[in-house]
Parts: sequence; structure tokens; C-alpha cells
Amino acid sequence: MRLAVPALGALIAEPLFLLTDTAMVGHLGAEPLAGLGIAGAILQTAVGLLVFLAYATTPTVARRLGAGDRAGAISAGIDGMWLALFIGVVLIGLGALTIAPLVAAFGADGAVSESAAVYLGVSLWGLPAMLLVIAATGLLRGLQNTRTPLVVATVGFAANAGLNAVFIYGFGWGIAGSAAGTVVAQWGMAAVYIVIAVGGARAEGASLRPGLVGVGGALRSGGWLLLRTASLRAAMVATVVVATSFGVATLATMQVALTIFSTMAFALDALAIAGQALIGHALGAGEAERAREVTRRLVRMGLLGGGALALLVAALSPVLAPVFTSDPRVGAWLAPVVLLMAAGLPLAGYVFVLDGVLIGAGDARYLAITGLVNVAMYAPVLVALEVLRPEGLAALLWLWAAFGFGYIGARALTLGIRSRSDRWMVVGAR
Repeated sequence: MRLAVPALGALIAEPLFLLTDTAMVGHLGAEPLAGLGIAGAILQTAVGLLVFLAYATTPTVARRLGAGDRAGAISAGIDGMWLALFIGVVLIGLGALTIAPLVAAFGADGAVSESAAVYLGVSLWGLPAMLLVIAATGLLRGLQNTRTPLVVATVGFAANAGLNAVFIYGFGWGIAGSAAGTVVAQWGMAAVYIVIAVGGARAEGASLRPGLVGVGGALRSGGWLLLRTASLRAAMVATVVVATSFGVATLATMQVALTIFSTMAFALDALAIAGQALIGHALGAGEAERAREVTRRLVRMGLLGGGALALLVAALSPVLAPVFTSDPRVGAWLAPVVLLMAAGLPLAGYVFVLDGVLIGAGDARYLAITGLVNVAMYAPVLVALEVLRPEGLAALLWLWAAFGFGYIGARALTLGIRSRSDRWMVVGAR
């Protein structure tokens, strides 16, 4: 809990950025809100695919720390930060060339597509900063330090909210102002992490230069995690695509619902982050039984945490609509969808903690392969919805049931089977 509680605040900062954007943009109209839904899906896919910068770094750093090599642990984290900066710069160039076709692929109307393209065009400049933040956070988590990311994330969120208000309403920049405020906040957070990493490396005598071996190792270990994350994002994007085909109001409501779910997911993921750090440290120190006990406790906490969040979300469901939208249809449909979401949160808690355990153990190959299996199980359900084409609120409820119980349930099955074996508990510094 010493690791998980501060991690909760740091993890929730990313969805809070999007929650802030959603709440402020929502009052600009249904079209900008729907456009943010498309842009958010694309950006979260790009950043989410590269979450291995943290998820590969945390267990690597934790294993070396558990084996007594603190300088080597810090060097591994710095290699991850160099890799993050390089990838971020490449993404700016690629993104500038692909914004139009990516937005067009969702099939939205002209006003919605224009809003999405504007938001993406500005947000591209914050990608290197966001990836640096992800990699540096992985370094600190591996060093069993989740308090510093909490402080940085809290200040970053406050700055983001203030800048968005000024840029959107004060300067009249609309949806572009929302993206600009987030970019400035992201670069401020990245600058803080760079200072922290440099100071830690100098204190331990670790090199600040990118090591080809270390960067290559981060790429290799992250390859399977990249595939695992790609399967998650494929499921999310496919859900948004189906929502888009049902109309603007359905897409706008789904955007708010997915944003709320992402916030709950990151809250539950605090336990998974603690699991990554503790499992990596225990296996690095050769203590397999400690890793098993951590897993048992995390499962119990995941179920209880999901239940607590379910009660909170259900209680807030009647008052959420005015916060996120001024559109009457979106407001009327939001509460029933959120209540259905709440019913599935305990299952989500079970899934997220086991995912963190296997990431901490370095069991990325299994996660990648079963991630593809989960998507293959989910796809026919989405196809059936497209064929049957329910309308109005019924379409939203069926779509959320497919995602919250069908897809998440498939993940629970594959993760639960693996966790009950001992094949993932490999001990040693590497």
C-alpha cells in the first residue's frame, strides 16, 4: 500500500488530463466533443502502444535493485528515457503525415473530423514529453519510489487545468486551446523528470549517455509488451469505430463513458504498479514465495477496490451529465451506461492486478499472445452489433456490455489461468 497509494495519484493524472479536456470541450458542443473522442482514441493508442517504456523499465530496474545493483538499475532507466525521446521525435514526423487519413478512417462527418484533426495537430508536439514522463516514471517505480511521480503528476494536472481554461475560453482557441494547454503541461513534467534522473545518475556514478546494449534490451523486452498493448488498443479503437457508426450522440456518450472507465482503470492500476515493482524486486532477489504472496494479496485488493469504485460510480451517475455535456441526448443516455459500467468494475480490478503481476515477472510473451486471443474473441461480438444495429440507448448498453463484460471477461479468463501456474515465476537479476 505504501507503493500503491501514491501510484494512484500519479496514474490518475493521465485520465484526469483527458477528463479535463472532455469537460471543457464538452461545453463547446457535441461536434467538438465527438471530435475529441476520435482524437483521444488515436492519441491514447499511440501513447498506449509505447507504455512499454514504463512497463519494461519498471521490472528491469526492480530486478537489478533486488539483486543489489542500484547503479545498473538507474542506467537501465536512463536508457529507457533516451529511447522515449527518440521515439517521440519520430512520431511527430509520422503524425504530421498521417493525421488526415487516421481521422478519415473513423468515418465521422466534416465538423467532427475537423475538430479531431485540429486537436491532433497541436497534441503531436507533446508526444516526446509524454513518452519521457512514461519512461522516467518507470525508472522511479522500479526504484520503489511512487511518491515523486505523485507530486509531479499533481502539479502537472493543476497546470493543465489552468492552462486549458485560459486557452479555450480566455484566448478563444476552442478545441485547439485544450490541446495546447496539455502540451505545455507535459513538457513541464518532462523537464522535472530529466532533472531528477540526472541527479540520481550522478549520485550513483551511472552513465548519462545512451547505451546501445541498454536501449537494445529495452526494445527487445518491450517488443512483446508492444504487441500486448496493441491488442488492448485494437479493442478500444474497434469499440469507438462501432460507436461512430451509430451516430454523433452515441459516439459522444461513449467518449464520456470510456473516459470515466479509463479513470477507474488507472485507479485500479495503482495496485498493478505496486505489483510490478514488488514482483520484480522479489524475483530479482530469488524470493519466489514472496512473489506468490504478493499476488494473492493483489487479487483480493483488486476485487475489493473494484467493488468500492463501483459503488462510487453508481452513486455519482445521476449527476455526471451536466459536468461533461450540454447536449440533451448525451446527458440522458450517460447515467444508464455508467450504471452498467459500475457493475463490471470488480471484474476489471481482478484483470488489472493480474496484468501487473505478469508484467512485473517479465511474462510479456504470454500477455502478447493471449492479448491477440482476447481480441479474436471480442471481434465477433462487435460484428454482431454492426449487423443487428440496435438504436438509441439500447445500442449504447449493448456496446458497453460487449466491452465491459465480453472483452474484459476474456482477459480475466486468460490471466487467471496463467496466474494459477508457476511458469511465470523466473528468479534472477535478468
